[in-house]
Amino acid sequence: MPMKILICSDGSEQADRAIRWGAAVAGGCQAEVTLLGINETPGDNTKLLDSLKRGQALLEDKKINAELVTKSGNVIQEIIKRTEEAHYDLVVIGAARKEGRGAFWMSSKSYRIIKEIKPAVLSIAGTRTTLKRILVCSGGKHYIDNAVRLTGEIAKGAGAAVGLLHVLPEAPGIYSQWPKMVETPELLLKSKSELAVNLRHSKETLEKLGIAVEIRLRHGVVLDEILRELREGDYDLVVTGSALSQGLRTYVLGDITRELLNRVTRAVLVVRSEDKPSHSPFSLARWFLKTKARGSG
Repeated sequence: MPMKILICSDGSEQADRAIRWGAAVAGGCQAEVTLLGINETPGDNTKLLDSLKRGQALLEDKKINAELVTKSGNVIQEIIKRTEEAHYDLVVIGAARKEGRGAFWMSSKSYRIIKEIKPAVLSIAGTRTTLKRILVCSGGKHYIDNAVRLTGEIAKGAGAAVGLLHVLPEAPGIYSQWPKMVETPELLLKSKSELAVNLRHSKETLEKLGIAVEIRLRHGVVLDEILRELREGDYDLVVTGSALSQGLRTYVLGDITRELLNRVTRAVLVVRSEDKPSHSPFSLARWFLKTKARGSG
């Protein structure tokens, strides 16, 4: 079945960028598209209608006839309602700044949309228009599988390369006197650890689609290393995950996902998982000990 995409617009400049990104993704995947225009302020909606017409023209150029839906009311409520009434694999929104200068801080409106709807959300910030390089932030667990599959569809359609990043933690303090081991992707992927098995699975999933994949390993503070990899690798899109709250309909945005949404002025894809990510320091310590033991043997 073709991917189903909901592209949302309130007529703003950032929403126009979201429409362009959504059209590019939809064109590559030959997706089914709904353009949802929401007029939150009563009165003249000329700006919104003009934005939707431009979006339709972009999609028609890519041989996609989009369904056009216009609503008046609260943006958050209308997007939530639409995703409950119809199935979508991806929702595309423009990420607005809370303030015009300084650090990027996403508006509470954007946060609520990302937290409360079931489909994956592609949040567009900044001015980039190309999609050539995608960075997937992997925790080395199965909860990232949904993100890898969706990234594969997008990357295949766009002809983009994928970097699969895992950040290894600093060794626990009690092992600080041990000689530091140099980890490489090749060494890690040869091991039988859970991390290696899951990274190999993600890599093979993408490669079966004909996508060029590179395993990227970094060592240190997770957020710092992700941001450094984004800058140095000049990626256009970063992919991260979220999990469903226990007993609640909303999704948990982990610290890393929240900080990426706030600090990255480029597209961020947040993909849902039914499993909660686990970052147990004990499991990481066990991996470190096993690897050190093999190296010293």
